[in-house]
Amino acid sequence: MSVKKILIVGGRGLVGSSLIREFSRSSSYEIFHPSSDELDLREQKKVSDYIADIAPDLIINAAAKVGGIVANNLYRGDFILDNLLIQNNLFKSAFDNEVENFLFLGSSCIYPKNCPQPIKEEYLLTDVLEETNEPYAIAKIAGLKVAENLNRQYGVNYFSLMPTNLYGENDNFHPENSHVIPGLIQRMQKCIESKDNTFPIWGTGKPRREFLYVDDLARACRFVIENDKKIPYWMNVGTGEDISILDLAKIISEQMGFNGEFDFDTSKPDGTPRKLLDVSKIFELGWRPEVNLRDGIKKSVEFFRNSNEIRQV
Repeated sequence: MSVKKILIVGGRGLVGSSLIREFSRSSSYEIFHPSSDELDLREQKKVSDYIADIAPDLIINAAAKVGGIVANNLYRGDFILDNLLIQNNLFKSAFDNEVENFLFLGSSCIYPKNCPQPIKEEYLLTDVLEETNEPYAIAKIAGLKVAENLNRQYGVNYFSLMPTNLYGENDNFHPENSHVIPGLIQRMQKCIESKDNTFPIWGTGKPRREFLYVDDLARACRFVIENDKKIPYWMNVGTGEDISILDLAKIISEQMGFNGEFDFDTSKPDGTPRKLLDVSKIFELGWRPEVNLRDGIKKSVEFFRNSNEIRQV
């Protein structure tokens, strides 16, 4: 499809900032990325007026209230309400203003807790969700289904990508609200600075996770937007490979120069035992990730250590 004007919402976050970098590489795109101060996505009239004013050819929704296991479990009401408000306002405003193309970004947490592995798109809604992030997952499932059914009823080009666990430049390194990799990096740096030879790992360290460097997701978004082939209503995006939390911590310790021991805090929840996406659909279209896990972690550690602002979080 031919796209010129792109509205990227959530541009200050991990995914949104990567999307801006990726699409800025080409002069073919005019990019709009209002901050939350400029445009409160929870207010429908403001969203609709903004979209009517710029008339984008494509909207990419990278805006969401996000967090790790602790944040998902603590702020359950906020996670479902804010995310539903944001995405519904965007969908309705896009549709009302005749925006033909919409890319909704979800999450692999939409799939049941005990899915067969690797997780195919067809496994959606076949069993119960992981309890700790159920509110966030339900909001993302709703967004995926809004996109799918507007597409089916009205023929608009609204579709979704469901990425695996993301990490990379501009990540959230908050000690409580971060995801796995930035959380481990931030806490390991504290161990190094305090000369503590014991590093706590939440849970047993046995759960297996798949990780995708955020710039690879941005490249996947551009790939499907510029691909002339028929795109499914939604597709998984990942590497097709997973790793245990313990082995992940070992790679991070190597990159950061931590030589101590690991201590498992089994009072913290493990979450889903394993979560590996089946990425055969997007692979068959011709996309592949470019950044391997070790190189991606090295980039993330460098970003963290070079940012004084993040170190103060």
